[in-house]
Amino acid sequence: MATLNLSQQLRLGLKLTPQQVQYLKLLQLPNLALEQRIKTELELNPMLEVEENLLQEEPESPEETENTNGEDEEGYTLDDYLNDDLAGFKSPEARAPADEDGDVEPPLPSTPPLSERLLAQFRMLEVDETDILLSEEIIGNVDEDGYLRRELNLIVQDLNLTYGLEISLDRAEAVLQKIQQLDPPGIAARNLTECLIAQVRAGAYDPLLKELALKILEHHFEDLKLRRYEALAQHLAVGLDTLKRVIDLIQHLNPKPGEGEFSAQENYVTPDFIVEKDDGDFLITLNDRNIPTLRLNRAYRELVTPKGKKASKETKDFIKQKFESAKWFIASIHQRRETLLKVMRAIVDRQREWFDDGETLKPMIYKDIAEVVGVDISTISRVVNSKYVQTEFGVYSLKHFFTSGIETASGEDLSNQVVKQKVKELIAGEDPKNPLNDDKIAELLRNDGIKLARRTVAKYREQLGLPIARLRKSIG
Repeated sequence: MATLNLSQQLRLGLKLTPQQVQYLKLLQLPNLALEQRIKTELELNPMLEVEENLLQEEPESPEETENTNGEDEEGYTLDDYLNDDLAGFKSPEARAPADEDGDVEPPLPSTPPLSERLLAQFRMLEVDETDILLSEEIIGNVDEDGYLRRELNLIVQDLNLTYGLEISLDRAEAVLQKIQQLDPPGIAARNLTECLIAQVRAGAYDPLLKELALKILEHHFEDLKLRRYEALAQHLAVGLDTLKRVIDLIQHLNPKPGEGEFSAQENYVTPDFIVEKDDGDFLITLNDRNIPTLRLNRAYRELVTPKGKKASKETKDFIKQKFESAKWFIASIHQRRETLLKVMRAIVDRQREWFDDGETLKPMIYKDIAEVVGVDISTISRVVNSKYVQTEFGVYSLKHFFTSGIETASGEDLSNQVVKQKVKELIAGEDPKNPLNDDKIAELLRNDGIKLARRTVAKYREQLGLPIARLRKSIG
């Protein structure tokens, strides 16, 4: 017969409160995403409202000003809210109104998607309704990079079954050829060779170069990929000078005609920080001028203490729940701001030389900044994620400043970004007829006191987007 035993265990554990989870989620958001998150919270929580006329209101007492450590928010209770005429929290910095001359951006024009532009071009050709139906189905199956990866016979089969037609595969091929000649040419190609051939046929090139380029793409594409220039010259019966002109033509074609379709909004990076030089030091600004200042909605006090009658328990519970949620949301935003500025200051202090000259990066990992700021490494990771900083040298991702170190022969630590730059410079200065292989690059780096294995050189070369030596070989 089984017996039941009761026992007690004492264990230590860590558990995040809902408020801490909310703060960590907000910390990870860039400023543009935070704006949207605040708009969502304003819709969900009636206790939150945007403080419109911040500059016109003066705090009546020291208690009404914001404490950057979040102590005022944590100690602010529901009773304080009911007896407080302000019923809100001030932002760390009063934001100036938008400059009517310079800060209001003009409206951006609407750009029709690529599929609509292609269909509009196709309808201007001498085509009938069946061809238009085919074009709509083909263009609708084109991937983002501009390739048609669905089998054409399956597209024809679907159309025949759906509309009771008898479209032949040859007719579909003819429609596809017409689509590939639209702007951008090469769109809806089924492979790279077909894409490049369509672009050559659509282009206004020298007739001889055009004929040779088509021969290479149709019959000798493997020799082109492997840079077998002597074999290509022999196959085409041309000299190296003419072959070089043909290769230049092919290399200037677009291998992904569907890419590059960015609107002004999609192609615009908004920095989260601005770092400027100021009398030998660096002034760090959080680019949050578009983040609205939040406060607690005063109108709901009357629901808790209505005149002449007592509020229901459900009403009080609802107000209390939304009050606590709003209070912690405001506190989390303030805490996020403080943490972001501390981390950015630590990064600038550590990489001061880079912010002076824009070139020299020191080895730095998340742990280095976490120790300075006094937070966990995961917090630094959340701050760095998807954040950008505007400097006098351009806009950079925060991840750009974090690199591992490589020890030189003199004992000095170099950032791997610096080593990558050296690899890039060596390849840029090589003889194009006799490019450097990875072993030779490693040897040249060792001569400069940088000890790298061949596989590490290969890894850095691949990260720089540079091909192996054989594929970098040029005709001359």
